[in-house]
Amino acid sequence: MANETAFPSPEDDSTLDHVESHAALDGETLAEKVEGVYDASSIQVLEGLEAVRKRPGMYVGDNGRKGLHQMFREVLDNGVDEALAGHCDVIKVGMYRDGSLSVEDNGRGIPVDLHQKEGISALTVIMTKLHAGGKFGGGGYKVSGGLHGVGVSCTNALSAWMETEVKRDGKTYRQRFEKGVPVTEVEVIGKAEGTGTKQTWLPDATVLTDTHHDVHILKKRMKEIAYLNPKVKLEFESEIEPEDSEVFYYERGIVQLVEDMNEGEDAIHKPIHFHRLREGMEVEVAIQYNTGFHTNILAYSNNIHQPDGGTHVSGFSTALTRVINSYGRKMNILKEKDKNFTSEDVAEGLKAVIALKLENPSYNSQDKVKLVTPEAQGATNSLVGDGLSTYLEENPNVAKRIIEKAMTAQRAREAARKAAEAVKRSSAMDSFGLPGKLSDCVSKDPTVSEIFLVEGDSAGGTVKQARDRVTQALLPLRGKILNVQKARIDKALDNEEVKSLIAALGIGIDIDTSRESDEEGNGKSNFDLTKLRYHKVIIMTDADVDGEHIRTLLLTFFYRYMRPLLEEGYVYLAQPPLFVVKVGINERHYAATIEERDRIVAGLKKKKVTVTRFKGLGEMNPDELEETTMNPEKRRLIRVELNREFEAEIEIMFSKLMGDKVEPRREHIFKHARSTDNLDWHY
Repeated sequence: MANETAFPSPEDDSTLDHVESHAALDGETLAEKVEGVYDASSIQVLEGLEAVRKRPGMYVGDNGRKGLHQMFREVLDNGVDEALAGHCDVIKVGMYRDGSLSVEDNGRGIPVDLHQKEGISALTVIMTKLHAGGKFGGGGYKVSGGLHGVGVSCTNALSAWMETEVKRDGKTYRQRFEKGVPVTEVEVIGKAEGTGTKQTWLPDATVLTDTHHDVHILKKRMKEIAYLNPKVKLEFESEIEPEDSEVFYYERGIVQLVEDMNEGEDAIHKPIHFHRLREGMEVEVAIQYNTGFHTNILAYSNNIHQPDGGTHVSGFSTALTRVINSYGRKMNILKEKDKNFTSEDVAEGLKAVIALKLENPSYNSQDKVKLVTPEAQGATNSLVGDGLSTYLEENPNVAKRIIEKAMTAQRAREAARKAAEAVKRSSAMDSFGLPGKLSDCVSKDPTVSEIFLVEGDSAGGTVKQARDRVTQALLPLRGKILNVQKARIDKALDNEEVKSLIAALGIGIDIDTSRESDEEGNGKSNFDLTKLRYHKVIIMTDADVDGEHIRTLLLTFFYRYMRPLLEEGYVYLAQPPLFVVKVGINERHYAATIEERDRIVAGLKKKKVTVTRFKGLGEMNPDELEETTMNPEKRRLIRVELNREFEAEIEIMFSKLMGDKVEPRREHIFKHARSTDNLDWHY
């Protein structure tokens, strides 16, 4: 369904609507204001390396997949900190067949001279002592992503071996460590041109449960760094899969990130860009509205993503709301009797990136998901307020479109609030309020109850016969659920299938527009995850293109309006077989893919077999469906996990796959068709 909009097409006279602050004259940045000598005297030690191998979770998150990739991030961030300090513009990452990784930068090189207090090389101190680095005294780094100095020493401690090579003072130095312990001295191994540091390490399988690096996670972090640091080129090279090798370099930085986030949408103006140095902080913001209905604000501080936002996001939202209301009043678009826009109204269709660099940031937790530095709120508030006011005055046509979009959002918000309340009332925890098409389970214990979402009455009939009615509920959905990527929530709440789904689950919808808002946008959300009636929400569609499309539409709805379901791991994908291989009368084997079918047939080559392809769930016998897809002891389920670190990539994916533009979707399909079975869920 196409979006309806009253906005004229954007002007073509500029590739970028660019507002620069005069506070950052002549290209001066916070990085270039670093002063002091970076040598052994810059390295301060807070405490020694202890207990990392015994309790990895205390230092890198866990001893599995998360901790493994945090080890990589810690090393990569050292190179990024050199870039932040203005001393590095190339970072290379290598992935090798033996399972090792390397990170090499062309920064200043780790100091190798004698550390007076410790009596050993500064290189050895950095590699073997916790809380050791140039980030505490102010002489080495003005700003950095790592705050505690635990990074590279933890990677060293959790590696079977690690080698550090340093180019500095015309020489190449090397030191080798095994399980965090130096096994060589700092040695001169040759001459060197230029400066830099190369770290190579092999994760230790004796303390880590997972030592297999995910190339997507590695490249995601590199891509993110490249967007945030437009002067830095990041190169990834894989010895295992050479085709995975890639270079990340974005000359226009976060402006390109905003454009990429909007790739599948129709933008109503060129990106607006603010950049200012103020009060010891460097603030950069890029903004672009599209004709859609969903908001995405990516917030970073010192190159670290804050998915929970924080004071920099609060300052941004406050200024955005204030300026748009002020302009609307000034131009008499908002009349005296009209209510002010809320923050939700002015954020509809907004894509924005906030990138902050500051000294000594404060976070609400060790994982840095929310910034709590008070000064950041005032800085972003002032920057966006001044810059956006100037921009709206100088671009009245774009300003009018933004105001009109906020007015439409305001009207829709009120309609959605009423609709959400109606759905909430209908989803009361009694049989009278449940949708008529729901075949509920007997159990009222959500921890053992599960609901199957299936397409159509035919599949529903088979599932109803195959289910265990004590713990398994069924909700058949007629046709394809509404694509909420291209529909405002008030329209979505008018859709019978959407209303049935919301009522069956019992938790309401997680949207700003569902609030009983006052003029400031404050209120209580209708969403309550504690009222979830089933702790397994299982999407079960046919194993064909239409089935995949329905699955994607449902996941889009959950992502937009029931995201905690995904974040808490309540959503699953059923894996019905595509083929049945029959031998004689009673022997049956099931295959989910062509490759699996061929392996089964090859293993039965001495027997007479019959291969049948299922056209849909409705064509399966109830006993076949129960055996292969619904029996908890035999079935295969895929748990949908929402990795918050991939927020930008997920947003870009939804924009491409479910937005209005066809070309980005076609390019995505062509790019990934051969590399993944689940095309829609590449990230």
